[in-house]
Amino acid sequence: MANRGKELEEEIYDKVVDLTEYAKRQRWWNRVFGSNSGPVAEKYSVGTQIAIGGLSGWCVGYLFQKVGKVAATSVGGGLLLLQIANHTGYIKVDWKRVEKDVNKAKKQLKQGTKQAGPELNTMVDKTTEFVKQNIVVTSGFVGGFLLGLAS
Repeated sequence: MANRGKELEEEIYDKVVDLTEYAKRQRWWNRVFGSNSGPVAEKYSVGTQIAIGGLSGWCVGYLFQKVGKVAATSVGGGLLLLQIANHTGYIKVDWKRVEKDVNKAKKQLKQGTKQAGPELNTMVDKTTEFVKQNIVVTSGFVGGFLLGLAS
């Protein structure tokens, strides 16, 4: 009786394994886009994944660095010009009104953060899942991004 139960269990296990292998081969995008589509981890070697992630990360990091410098220079220059205009008397700043508006904006932001929570949590969950599924490409991207920022 125990021998029959073990045979039945092995037979069920074999069928489940065969079913999972069948499901891997019969994805809907294989029929639509061909057998070369699917997650990156299934198509390329580890070295290729790291190279792709590193190169794309370096490009994004380099562009992020350049755009960040331009944005910081623009904002800083604009604030400098406003301060010079204020100092020379071209403009007058009502600081009490500025403080009142800033406090009003703070209250609105505090109220708005409670409403945006579920969307942010969903985005974080999706990002975490993507990183888990593509850990090699992601690690290459992060390394390349940091190198791009440094160059």
